[in-house]
Amino acid sequence: MHKILIIGRGGREHALAWKMAQSSQVAAVYAAPGSHGMEGVATRVPIDEKDIDALAAFAKRENIALTIVGPEVPLMNGIADRFLAEGLVVFGPKANAAIIEGSKAFFNELMEKYDIPTAKHKIFDNYAAAMAYIETLNPPIVIKADGLAAGKGVIIAQTLNDARQALTEMMQDAKFGQSGATVVIQEYLAGEEFSYIAMVHGENVCAMPISQDHKRVYDGDKGPNTGGMGVYTPVPQIDEGIQAATHNILQNTARAMAKEGRMFTGFLYGGIMATIDGPKVFEFNARLGDPEAEILLPLLKSDLFEAIMSLLRGEEPTLEWQDEAIVGVMLCAKGYPEKYVMGIPIHGLDSLQQDTIVFHCGTGYENGCYTTNGGRVLFIARRAQTLAKAQADVYAEVKKIKCDNLFYRTDIAYKGLRA
Repeated sequence: MHKILIIGRGGREHALAWKMAQSSQVAAVYAAPGSHGMEGVATRVPIDEKDIDALAAFAKRENIALTIVGPEVPLMNGIADRFLAEGLVVFGPKANAAIIEGSKAFFNELMEKYDIPTAKHKIFDNYAAAMAYIETLNPPIVIKADGLAAGKGVIIAQTLNDARQALTEMMQDAKFGQSGATVVIQEYLAGEEFSYIAMVHGENVCAMPISQDHKRVYDGDKGPNTGGMGVYTPVPQIDEGIQAATHNILQNTARAMAKEGRMFTGFLYGGIMATIDGPKVFEFNARLGDPEAEILLPLLKSDLFEAIMSLLRGEEPTLEWQDEAIVGVMLCAKGYPEKYVMGIPIHGLDSLQQDTIVFHCGTGYENGCYTTNGGRVLFIARRAQTLAKAQADVYAEVKKIKCDNLFYRTDIAYKGLRA
């Protein structure tokens, strides 16, 4: 029996801890720093996810068999490098591979070098030059901060004025700090967007089912981008041919990273657009998606611990999945993704059906009651034989949650239902 360490505190990490706790080979799951909402499946460790020294010391002291790193910042800061140097087993890329998420400029240059389908783009570190280039384009225009921006550093400008404002906020006003000092200006890709995530070790790519996240904050895909307002699978409007071509994109990317001396280990997340010219990747993340993790892991029949350890041994595990639909809805603090209030009590969680899936993304716990403690607060999901049933069931459950400060989209999975 083994001990597992999950690094992080959000819904993705809650889902990972929940799934690992089901393994017949796992004796204990620890979450650092975790959250109160995880306590049913993991023991919380009061170490910040960015405190690499303390995390490595804990893993050695407790004889942790496997560490999974949830968030991107510790990966970019070299937590996998440190753990490997200490002889610890970790599922997550080294810093020189995590850069595929940490730098949009690196991502675009890699795709171009290895002829992997992506959007046309230009990279700028000079504000005047970037602004002059924007003036030559026709909207919509995609502007991305080069570095990490918590899922908020991508602006799809519908007008030239919006593009000018976005560029000024990134490069002049430092809205995203140093992350926006360099920007990538991309062509707008029209088509159906979906997420394709795989467990990767070197050139071994073990795919998960595709899903469709809803990035925009309001119904009908309106408003600014967020870290994700809800997600569902299956995605019936994406056919098998597109999925096969997308798998080739991830396979070729894994090979490209290996050739560059940046061998990737961990969850590789492709943001894909199904265009009239075939699938194109518009971003890669170096970790498991959030909220995608919160629907994919509940569908996984296989033992996640066994699958990861098999992959790390150089084998290719075969994953088994429940043949069900699942729809998940994110409950967010009013004002998200901009300013929001925390500390508002949440009621109704004890009224949910026993088989309703609940993951805590940004909750606190005060005086015996959960409270809002982040922008994305709670994730509620339901499985069913059809998308329509899963959608109806999840919204019936969401309505039981009572909190003056929460809002959510009411149309998660609408594209799949009309396909």
